[in-house]
Amino acid sequence: MLTQPPERNGKWRSLNPLVHLHTLILFTWTDYQTIVIPITIFACATAPIQSLSKLIQGCVWIWFHLILCNVSNQVRAKEEDSINRPWRPLPSGRVAFQKTLVFRWIMVILCVIWSAIYGFDIVVTTLGLIITTIFYDEGQVSRHPFGRNLCNVGRYIAFQFGATTIMNRLDRTSMAAILLSGVMILTTIQAQDFPDVDGDIASNRITFPIYTPELSRVFTFFIIPLWSFILCWFWEVGWLTGFTHITFSIYVGARYYFRRTPGADTNATAYSELNIALGNELPTSRFF
Repeated sequence: MLTQPPERNGKWRSLNPLVHLHTLILFTWTDYQTIVIPITIFACATAPIQSLSKLIQGCVWIWFHLILCNVSNQVRAKEEDSINRPWRPLPSGRVAFQKTLVFRWIMVILCVIWSAIYGFDIVVTTLGLIITTIFYDEGQVSRHPFGRNLCNVGRYIAFQFGATTIMNRLDRTSMAAILLSGVMILTTIQAQDFPDVDGDIASNRITFPIYTPELSRVFTFFIIPLWSFILCWFWEVGWLTGFTHITFSIYVGARYYFRRTPGADTNATAYSELNIALGNELPTSRFF
């Protein structure tokens, strides 16, 4: 876990840019493995990178839009975060609630302006991400298991589309990869909810693991390896790559079913995120 910069006084904290950078990192810390790294790998794998500059621009675009989504979500999840992630800026008292509300809408404006630099398609992508976030948070869709998954899929696809368009160029392979990824995320994203059951219950949020504890484990056990098989078949990977990927996915699914403690679920989720990242690399097989 990141450690906080030394506390000196209020003036020092307000003027030191490292303190503000640290706060932004804390807002997004849990999503580097789930959003930033997998989507960067996805964009690189589905089409050749045009330049290092485009790669950096795409990564920064992902991070800024992630800040937008996470600040909005965490403003309304303080009780849950006080149990699951007490180190986040709001439950830890690092930032004030009212300032966070204002910052959320500042990020909306900044992201729209920034996306306008890259053209109409990216602006529409940003607006779609904003609308989905509003439905998720203000509309309280996050409290319904299926609606929550749909919103998360919409946001994930928006991140993939925006990052891939900025870093590379969209072609049929990229679009096929985005659609496949969207359906895969829709059917596997409940795996990320297993470690957060206690916090979700405290905030009256209903997730798949809470709604059907046993069925959600059985479903996750089978769906993760099934998707690895589908992706390996679709991208026509070699037998060694396919065997390795499918074997690892079976191991990940089995961990969710046979190990049911919060700590084990946290570890299984880390393995699941790695499995998704590896699946995002499979389209590179067409370049070799």
